[in-house]
Amino acid sequence: MIFGALHLLGLSFAPRITALKRQQLYGFRKWREYEQEGYAILPDGYIKTPLIEPYWDDMLRFIATIKLKEATASQLFRRLNSSSKHHPLYQALKEFGKILKSDFLLRFIDDVELRQAIEKQLNKGENAHQFSKAISFGNHHDFLYGEKVEQELAEGCRRLIKNAIICWNYLYLS
Repeated sequence: MIFGALHLLGLSFAPRITALKRQQLYGFRKWREYEQEGYAILPDGYIKTPLIEPYWDDMLRFIATIKLKEATASQLFRRLNSSSKHHPLYQALKEFGKILKSDFLLRFIDDVELRQAIEKQLNKGENAHQFSKAISFGNHHDFLYGEKVEQELAEGCRRLIKNAIICWNYLYLS
């Protein structure tokens, strides 16, 4: 569902794929037809376009609601997930996402540079979290403040310390 929603938002989703052999590929036809044509990689299932077509306008409205900031994406997805896995909009987004995920998986398998770029970007984020954790101390690195202003002040102080360390390293190493 995330692949489909992010695509409609104009963003690309490129997660790290750890268990590639457990991922499923989908095609628009039954796998037997692909097998008869001699394809080396066969889909595990097929895209059910009748689940997508009638709800295309609803999917676009759902995305427009996010883009127009009428509601946050987390609120909308929470409501959609909590209602039922059988909700037609949920099913349509999930089915549409199968198309994009299958395309991504095939590109991921085929393109070494794509895999390296994804790994590099994810490592940046993980290193930033590790750095934040390293300069925090006590209480399992949690905020002890209940008020939003106090939390923002604590986070601002953490950010200032991080920037000072980065600046000092830059000056020291150059």
